Amino acid sequence: MTPSLDPDLRAPEPALRTGSRPAELGALPEWDLSDLYPGMDSPDFARDLARAEAECKAFAETYRGTLDGLARSQDAAHALGAAVLRYEAIEDLLGRIMSYAGLVYSGDTTDPKRSKFYGDTQERLTSASSELLFFTLELNRIEDAVLDAAMQTEPLARYRPWLEDIRKDKPFQLEDKIEQLFHEKSVTGRAAWNRLFDETIASLRFEVRGEELTLEPTLNKLQDADGTLRRDAAEALAKVFRANLRTFTLITNTLSKDREISDRWRGFEDVADSRHLANRVEPEVVEALVAAVREAYPRLSHRYYRLKAKWFGKDRLEHWDRNAPLPKVEQRTIPWTEARDTVLEAYAGFSPRMAAIAREFFDERWIDAPVRPGKAPGAFAHPTVPSAHPYVLLNYQGKPRDVMTLAHELGHGVHQVLAAPNGALMAPTPLTLAETASVFGEMLTFRRLLEKTADPVQRKAMLAAKVEDMINTVVRQIAFYSFERKVHLERRKGELTSEQLGELWMSVQDESLGPAIRLGDGYENFWTYIPHFVHSPFYVYAYAFGDCLVNSLYGVYQNANQGFVERYFAMLSAGGTKHHSELLAPFGLNARDPAFWQIGLSMIEGLIKELEEFERD
Repeated sequence: MTPSLDPDLRAPEPALRTGSRPAELGALPEWDLSDLYPGMDSPDFARDLARAEAECKAFAETYRGTLDGLARSQDAAHALGAAVLRYEAIEDLLGRIMSYAGLVYSGDTTDPKRSKFYGDTQERLTSASSELLFFTLELNRIEDAVLDAAMQTEPLARYRPWLEDIRKDKPFQLEDKIEQLFHEKSVTGRAAWNRLFDETIASLRFEVRGEELTLEPTLNKLQDADGTLRRDAAEALAKVFRANLRTFTLITNTLSKDREISDRWRGFEDVADSRHLANRVEPEVVEALVAAVREAYPRLSHRYYRLKAKWFGKDRLEHWDRNAPLPKVEQRTIPWTEARDTVLEAYAGFSPRMAAIAREFFDERWIDAPVRPGKAPGAFAHPTVPSAHPYVLLNYQGKPRDVMTLAHELGHGVHQVLAAPNGALMAPTPLTLAETASVFGEMLTFRRLLEKTADPVQRKAMLAAKVEDMINTVVRQIAFYSFERKVHLERRKGELTSEQLGELWMSVQDESLGPAIRLGDGYENFWTYIPHFVHSPFYVYAYAFGDCLVNSLYGVYQNANQGFVERYFAMLSAGGTKHHSELLAPFGLNARDPAFWQIGLSMIEGLIKELEEFERD
C-alpha cells in the first residue's frame, strides 16, 4: 500500500547529539522537495491528487470482481500482468503525493498550514486508496494452482516475488467491506493518534537554566561535558514528561487497544505477530535474537557501564550520565563539510559506486540537516517512490555521533536507490533488512576513523562511543521491545495507569542497564517520547537484528572474502524480492542458527575487552 511517513526515525535515544553554534557547523543543507512538487499550492500537486482519485476509482470499476476470471483466461499472464502494472503505477503516484505531504509536514509539525495540508492529503488519499483494497484480496482468493500457472509467463512472471509475498497475508485477510472500514477509519483512528503524539512532542518546551528549548536540544544536553548541565536537562525532561503524562498514557492505551482489536479480528495470536509478518521474519528467529541479547546483558551493558562508572570515579552512574562523554577527552565541533567528507571517504574505501550514490544526496540537495523549531526530532531516510529518489532528514549539531547518524541514514539512502528499479511493489524492504545497509554504513565510517586515530586517548573515546552506540542499538532496543510486549500484554487485561507504565518501563531498564546505573526519580516517564512505540509498534528489534547481522557481515568482509562487494550490492538491489534466508545464504550466514546471534554479540564484547585493556596499560 501507499508508503506512509513511518521512516527510520533514527536513534530513539536521549543524548545522541549536543547543541553547537551554527557558525561552527558551517552552511547546513536544506532539502529541495521540488523533485516531487514545486509547492503545497502548486497546480502540479492539485492535478496529481485529482488524477490519483480518478485513477483509483477507474481501476476499481475495471477490475473489481474480475480477477479470478482473468486468471483462468487463455491469456492470463498478460491480462493479470496488465492489471498489476496499472496497480503499481497508481501506487507510485499515491506514494509520491503522500511522501511529499509527509516530508513538508516533518519540516515543521507545529505550522498550522502544513498540518492542515498533511491532514487533508492523508484523508483524500485514504479515501481514494480504499478503492484499491479489493485488488490484493481478490488476488489471494485465486486458487494457488491457477495463479501459479499464470505466473509462468511475462509480464506477470516478473511480479512472482510480490504475488508470493502478499499470499503470506492471506490467512489474516478479512472480508472486503471490513477491510475497507478498517482502512477508512484509520484516518480518525491510529493515524489521528499518531498525529496527536507528533504535534504534542513538537510543542513541548523544556526550561534549562533559563533557556526554553524544544525536545531535541534538551535531549542533546544529556551528552554535554558538564555533569550539572546533564542533570538539569534530565530534570527538565522529567518535569515536562510528568506534566503531560495523561496525554501520553491515553495515546498509549488507545493505540494498544486499537492494535488488539485489529489483531483479534485478523486472527493473530501473539501481540507482535503482525509485525513479524510485515517484517517477513519468523517469530522463532526474533525469539532467538531476544533470548541471546537478554542473556548477554551482564557481559555487555552491565560490564560496560561498570567500567564507565570507574572512569568517572563512581560506583554507580546517574541515568543522565549514561551517554556522557568520557572525562578529560577534548570535545570538538565537527563542521558539516568534514562530516560529509568523512562519510564519503569511508564509503569510497568500500566501493566507489557506494560513495557516488551517497554523493548525490549532497550534490542534489536531498538532505535537510539544520535543527529548527517544530522540525521532526531524530533522523530518517524516506524512500519516497521509485520514480523519484529518497530524502534524508537530520538534526545535525556537530558531534561524532552526528557523523555516525549521517553515515547511518546515507546507508538507508544507498539501499533505497539500489532497490528502486524493482518498482513500487517490490522495492520496499522489510525493516529487519532495511537496517542492514544503514548499520553497515556506520561500521565502515567508524572503522575508517579508528584506522586514522593514533592518539590512545582519542582511540579510547572512539571505542567507547562505538560500544555505547552498539549497546543503544542492540541492548536498549531489545529492552524497548520487551517493554512494548509487557505493555500490550497487560493492556489486554484493561487500561494501564501512568504508574503501571512507569513500573513496566523501570523493570526492563533495570534489567538491561544493570546495577552500575542509578535510575533516579522522573526516569520512570522517559518512555513517553519514544516515537517507535506510537508510529511502528515492535519496530525496535529491527535495530538489534540489523546490528548483529552487520557484525556478522563485517566479519565476512574483514576476512577478505572474494566478491563480497558484488554480493553486498546484489543483496541491497534485491529490495523486497527475497527472504532474508536467501539474501544471507551467499555470505554463509543463517539467522535461524542460534549461534548466528552470538557472532554479533561477541564483536561488542570484544570491543569492551579492548577498552578494559586500556585500564591495564
